[in-house]
Amino acid sequence: MTEPTAWSGLTVATDGLTKQFGDVRAVDDLTLRAEPGRVTGFLGPNGAGKTTTLRMLVGLARPSAGSATVGGVPFARLAEPLRTVGAALDAGGFHPGRTARNHLKVHFTQAGLPLGQVDDVLHQVGLDEAADRRVGTFSMGMRQRLGLATALAGDPQVLLLDEPANGLDPEGIAWLRGFLRWLADRGRTVLVSSHLLAEMAQIADDVVIIDRGRLVRAAPLEQLLGGFAPTVRVRSPQRADLEVALATEGLHAATDGDDLVLTGTTAEHVGDVAARAGITLHRLSAQQPDLEEVFLQLVADGRRADP
Repeated sequence: MTEPTAWSGLTVATDGLTKQFGDVRAVDDLTLRAEPGRVTGFLGPNGAGKTTTLRMLVGLARPSAGSATVGGVPFARLAEPLRTVGAALDAGGFHPGRTARNHLKVHFTQAGLPLGQVDDVLHQVGLDEAADRRVGTFSMGMRQRLGLATALAGDPQVLLLDEPANGLDPEGIAWLRGFLRWLADRGRTVLVSSHLLAEMAQIADDVVIIDRGRLVRAAPLEQLLGGFAPTVRVRSPQRADLEVALATEGLHAATDGDDLVLTGTTAEHVGDVAARAGITLHRLSAQQPDLEEVFLQLVADGRRADP
């Protein structure tokens, strides 16, 4: 990979950001931060307001209220916007008759960037061999790579990416994960929306979850996951006796196939209860909730609190 410019980094921020479309409030008083040197996962159900938020950050939509800034400055007032922010918000916005190289040449020319860097950017995203193919023949995954190349054209300090893993095969997703990590480790601010929660759990340093345009939770990933109690799974040939023994300790288990599933306790406690009752166990394990489970729980809790 070509070594990017070293940057001190810029914070991406929204404060009280709101966007109204007629009777629909797509983004509702949203405040978030994405810090330099970190990958921030921007998560939410379909229609949660993620794309609208990203569009306001790059001046493609005007806020109804609040602010969206990069380094404390609205996108429209940045001195060198394309050298400051690179955005890939639409993998379909390419002329199908142009080659990948010519698409970038047009973009570089319009942005006043040196054409000599076109091939470097194509190499960064793994499109060397497809550089002279027409974009109309590209797969969705290749279009995603070209969108990322376009975002990287100005060697920006900030990357805003909307569902960049859509259409990528497993190898491509692994490449993207490593590439974004590489950029963040070199001081870039990376804000990426995705519905691939298992993938986000492998790359994100911080997570921002929104639903119906509102902030649900923003926290470092490790802190977010650590705030939820582990799930204990236990299996026994004396299942009925085990349920009774657990109930006497105030532990009530749900069933999942042959397993009993408990929360609010530990595997050690369940094992001690079984030992005191002389009950044989065939399985006993504790699992920390993954990002998908936490995400679904937080969104559900938020909707119950504010239906």
